[in-house]
Amino acid sequence: MANDLRGPAIGPSVSEILASHASGTGSPAKTAARVADAIAARGDDGTWLSTRDDLIAAAEEIERRPGARTLPLYGVPFGVKDSIDVAGYPTTLSCPDYSYVATATAPAVQKLIDAGGLYVGKTNLDQFATGLNGTRTPHTIPRSVYGGGMISGGSSSGSALAVALGQVPFAVATDTAGSGRVPAALNGVVGVKPSRGLISTVGLVPACRSLDCLSVMAGTVDDVDRVLDIMIGRDDGDPWSRDRGPRFAGGAIRVALPPESELEFFGDDGMRHAHMAFREHLARTHATVEVSLEPFLAAGELLYQGPWVAERLVEFGDFLAERPESIHPVVRQIFEGGHKYTAVDAFAALQKLQELKARVGRLWQQMDVLVVPTIGTTFTVDEVLAAPIDCNTMLGHYTHFGNLLDLLGVAIPLGVTADGRPYSAMLLGNALTDDTVLQLAAQLLDEPRSTGTSHPSVSPSTTTCPAQERL
Repeated sequence: MANDLRGPAIGPSVSEILASHASGTGSPAKTAARVADAIAARGDDGTWLSTRDDLIAAAEEIERRPGARTLPLYGVPFGVKDSIDVAGYPTTLSCPDYSYVATATAPAVQKLIDAGGLYVGKTNLDQFATGLNGTRTPHTIPRSVYGGGMISGGSSSGSALAVALGQVPFAVATDTAGSGRVPAALNGVVGVKPSRGLISTVGLVPACRSLDCLSVMAGTVDDVDRVLDIMIGRDDGDPWSRDRGPRFAGGAIRVALPPESELEFFGDDGMRHAHMAFREHLARTHATVEVSLEPFLAAGELLYQGPWVAERLVEFGDFLAERPESIHPVVRQIFEGGHKYTAVDAFAALQKLQELKARVGRLWQQMDVLVVPTIGTTFTVDEVLAAPIDCNTMLGHYTHFGNLLDLLGVAIPLGVTADGRPYSAMLLGNALTDDTVLQLAAQLLDEPRSTGTSHPSVSPSTTTCPAQERL
């Protein structure tokens, strides 16, 4: 396994792969062979839990599909987090004793396959999607592409790595409390948690059903746009499903920044200095207003210090009772903690959350996007194993409140700190303002972006710069 990486090595983008397939310089089968070779060269590094044996044959089948060359993802490879069903393949949630073979494909993933996408395999995760660090797995613990024994982040650890290693241009992940944004930050890729309900969660084994989202990891905002345009759509089988909000209408985007005194970096001066330098750059290019983080953070405290922990028992309570020894010790401890909450606790928390939602709702009258760090600090694998709960809480400081407050979030890579660790900003928007937030993300990453229209099936990109060089 290669151990000398010091940052992401983003591979060909969706548009570049489509262009190569259209021109004949490449083909889905050639792309599949490249992906298979790249995965094999790494060995068991904790990125993938399974990959399909018939990858090249599946690519050749796509080539033979009538009208395949006009499909928006013609032969484009992608990975899927192993908590999401793909028919005929195991769904394990990183727990071998929980494993089952799916009989149907999650509708959101099926849309990608119908669009010509090439399913590669299942990516690693914190067991039962419970954690933000990537160490809660019985399999090989993945590491960040920045080296130094740093965690990959979780729970969508493998999805971020598959993109950061250049193996696939995008991967499907999930994000309940930051599971898509934290690993994106720790591996230098773009991580997008759209508004809840835009992407169907049918076929996802739920962590907290009322909060779960499917998310997307990619190397560029353009790739995210292409994938979201395919995945987003109402699904009457999902009771949380809703229609997409308006496209960005143009004009200035009102950017809000918290007071510096409210930002928490947990003693990490390198991350503080990097983020404050980014804020200075942002203030030079955009008009900004100051908005307190207090109600956001208060909502975040409800997630793991409130009854939402108990919601995980709706799905996993029986398995916990019958097979406790099969569950990772830290995950088991979290599940068992859900038993202490009562119905009174749940209603009290719901009432408190509603008060906080009202306060935050008024703040959106003066801003379009709130910008915060994605993570305040980084950890090594050894540090997380020594203090698994405390480290995880710090990793979720800026992400835990997102779904509780019905926000969307986009994590964008901004480079490295003075000592070579990744830092990332998170752009938060009110529900259904996804396109506006993505527009700001593209501006900050200096990516061209067409608004209000879907991408054609083949559109060569003019932006190929790696994530760590964008700003």
